[in-house]
Amino acid sequence: MSLILDFLKDLAANNNREWFNANKSRYLEVKAEVEALTASLIAVISEFEPQAAYLSPEDCLYRIYRDTRFSSDKTPYKTHIGIYINPRGGKKSEFCGYYIHLEPGACLVGGGAWFPEAPLLKVYRKEIYDNAEEYLGIIGNPGFAKHYRPYWQEPLKTAPKGFPKDWPHIDILKPRSFVYGAPFSDSRLDSPRFKKHLRDLFLLLKPYNDFFNFTLEEHPDLAVRTPKRR
Repeated sequence: MSLILDFLKDLAANNNREWFNANKSRYLEVKAEVEALTASLIAVISEFEPQAAYLSPEDCLYRIYRDTRFSSDKTPYKTHIGIYINPRGGKKSEFCGYYIHLEPGACLVGGGAWFPEAPLLKVYRKEIYDNAEEYLGIIGNPGFAKHYRPYWQEPLKTAPKGFPKDWPHIDILKPRSFVYGAPFSDSRLDSPRFKKHLRDLFLLLKPYNDFFNFTLEEHPDLAVRTPKRR
């Protein structure tokens, strides 16, 4: 699968429509390989998240074309590939799933609650506050802590409104996004144990996703995702 990263590396150095059109056949080959990888990972996740079996690769993949309308960066293509296998509603759902990020030098598996809207963020913070021992046990689990670290959290500088500033664990309530990621090396993609490695990472991530998913099940009106940066 190194052809995926090779293409992305070349695209990063030539992020323009002329180069992309001249290399369209390479892109189509990469796209087919990514779709096959996604189908195989759906099958892996279905072993412990049966609802994932109803997903197709189309439910889990993002377009390579960037939306540049409101961005100062006008490069037309993403230089990474994101695969989001969300067993409960696909990539448009607020339920938590399993994200695989493919980018030269920056591959990872991630999960958790990605920049929830304010009402849901408040619910999550309250749930963490009320169940701090459980939450700390999940992120402090030796297997989880060995591989995962916080990503894309953009924490507040002070305690969120409505929570005591002197609470001993106040830092775990400050994130605007409750996401953890586990990096893996580029060479993993061509390892015969690649899918097993990802499966192990998915299983370590599941309790963290479950913490938020169980909470969201009690607030189904908040389960639909509005468009966000990805």
